Order: sequence, then C-alpha cells, then structure tokens
Amino acid sequence: MNNQIKSGYGQLIEPASIQIQRLLPGPIERIWTYLTESDKRRKWLAAGEMEMKAGSSFTLTWRNDELTSPAGERPETMSAEHSMQSQITELEPPKKISFTWGTTGGVTFELEPRGDKVLLTVTHYRAPDHSILLGFSTGWHAHLDVLVAVVNGEEPEPFWDHFKALRKEYERRLRT
Repeated sequence: MNNQIKSGYGQLIEPASIQIQRLLPGPIERIWTYLTESDKRRKWLAAGEMEMKAGSSFTLTWRNDELTSPAGERPETMSAEHSMQSQITELEPPKKISFTWGTTGGVTFELEPRGDKVLLTVTHYRAPDHSILLGFSTGWHAHLDVLVAVVNGEEPEPFWDHFKALRKEYERRLRT
C-alpha cells in the first residue's frame, strides 16, 4: 500500500491540485452509491440529486453539523449550511465521475477494485489560490474520514474538531 493511502493526507500533484486516497470495503458498486446518491452522499459530504448524465447540472448542499454527533465546535468563518452549483463533466459508472466545483476548479472521483476493497482517489483541480487549496485539502481529508467510518459501520470523530486539527496539519504540510 502506498504511503499516500497509509497516511491519509492529500498530496499536491501540481501547484493548484491535490489528490487524496482511501481504501474502502467493496464492492465498487456500493462505494459508487456513496458518491452519486444524495441520501448516502449527505452522510459524509453533501446532499444533492444528480442526473447521471454528462453535462447535467446539480446543487450540492452541505450541513456539516449533521455529519457527526456531536459535531464539535464549528469555526466562526463556516456557515451551518452552504450550497454550490456543479455540472457533471465526465461519467463512467461505476468507476469515475468528474464535475465542476462551483467556480473553483473541478473534482474527479475514481474507483478501482483492489480484491475485496476499493481504492477511492479524489483529485481536486485548479484551486484559484493557496488559501482555497488549503481549504480543499482539509475539507476532503475530514469528509473522507467520515466516509471511511460510515462505510465501515463505525462512529466518526466529531467533524469540526477533526477539521480544525487537520487544518493546522495542512497549514504545515502545504506551506508556500
């Protein structure tokens, strides 16, 4: 298993793009539903119905206070609810989905079977600046840790407490 998966931390793959991986229990079709079905995606990331067709638009709505119980103390700069418009740019069920990330680049989820497990690779492209890249890195790490707990039937640690601890570590790791 490579060090990126083992550490859980995202890696810069170019100056404005980060990649993060998780090894999850399969099968691939099960993990695909956690990426594409609103009721399952809202348990670890954000709700929002998607029409499974390249070019279709959708809205993602985050309610991070609802991801874990307790949620921990939300940073003052974060709202209780946030929505964003996106559009599917690439779709290869059940292996790959890419979509725009509002006006700040795009994200690709790739799934690869690994025996009875599935390797999830998330790549977030074209962050407009270092501060947004730092936010993406921290957010993806925290949200993927919730996904790992959910698909393993475990209780995730308080989201916001984990997010704040990760933020400090990513500030150190992504120093410019």
